[in-house]
Amino acid sequence: MFVTDSVKYIGVDDKDIDLFESQYVVPEGVSYNSYVIMDEKITVMDTVDARATDEWVANLKEALGGKTPEYLVISHLEPDHAANIQKIAEMYPGMKLVSNAKTFQMLPQFFDFDFSGRAVTVKEGEELSIGSHTLQFFMAPMVHWPEVMVTYEKSEKILFSADGFGKFGAISASNDDDWACEARRYYFNIVGKYGAQVQALLKKASGLDIGIICPLHGPVLKENLGYYINKYDIWSSYKPEDSGVLVAYASIHGNTAKAAKECAEMFKNKGVGKLELFDLSRDDMAEAIEAAFRYDRMVIASATYDGGLFPVMEDFLAHLKSKNYQKRKVALIENGSWAPVAAKKMADMLGSMKDIEICEKKASIKSVMKESDKKDIEAIVEAML
Repeated sequence: MFVTDSVKYIGVDDKDIDLFESQYVVPEGVSYNSYVIMDEKITVMDTVDARATDEWVANLKEALGGKTPEYLVISHLEPDHAANIQKIAEMYPGMKLVSNAKTFQMLPQFFDFDFSGRAVTVKEGEELSIGSHTLQFFMAPMVHWPEVMVTYEKSEKILFSADGFGKFGAISASNDDDWACEARRYYFNIVGKYGAQVQALLKKASGLDIGIICPLHGPVLKENLGYYINKYDIWSSYKPEDSGVLVAYASIHGNTAKAAKECAEMFKNKGVGKLELFDLSRDDMAEAIEAAFRYDRMVIASATYDGGLFPVMEDFLAHLKSKNYQKRKVALIENGSWAPVAAKKMADMLGSMKDIEICEKKASIKSVMKESDKKDIEAIVEAML
């Protein structure tokens, strides 16, 4: 695939992977993106995961057509992008490695190979001419590893954005009309903690004339770039993307589930158009995290369990905290047969997060939802509206 006449895509779709990073379900797989810039000094932009080595090497050789690359640019050392650095270095002994000092400091942690005589260390804003193309490098520490950098190709206005603007899903399975769904799930679950660092990178990018974005996962972006950049600005500033409600529940025997479903139905009857209901025991946790960040309001319902929270609710809130959940309004529904404490436990966990407004109205159910409980849930809905 040609990105432009001189920039070739040599990445690989992985449709057999079950869990990305051993935790995120990817029913449509994932792509490992890599590129070659054909010029006087041929430059390879990143490698791929070890799962895709053979296909990537074949793509690389076909793109090179018997020629030898001058440089390998390393944007990010995570193994899904960097697993084949040593392999390509051994294939082309004269090829130099281009990256920043932090990358070369970390490189020996991954490979038992002496790269010292081949390292080209670049700093913020430095440029490298490879012929008619000029590469300019910008550091992106903690987006989402400390060594990350992005590369801007000046003549064709291409941003090689590392993990930025990536998404789940093999490219061959991607629906460009639904980019935001899997890009949002990818962003908040992988990069979400580092909003301030993403904002800093967006500020750098705002000074560039970008015509194409080449991420390390997902499709190459060539049109309507303002849409994608605006999404990243919203996500990284932790502003709600949509006015809507997530109702997430953790239920043991189904009684807390009934209360949560009653709550969701009340929101629907009140005209709330954007609403999602999640069973935290059964639904994809990463999608629940995505929805929590997408909407401005959330209702969480949990059974009391061993004097604390039912484990999946505790896990959900711990995930939210680790991803820097903030600037939202949250209401609480608890259930317990003899000593309900779930609301207090949920409030305590939310209290450790930034700018979370906890609704004054709450519902405390004793075992099975009664008519009086429905009135309390209705009061929550009214307050959240």
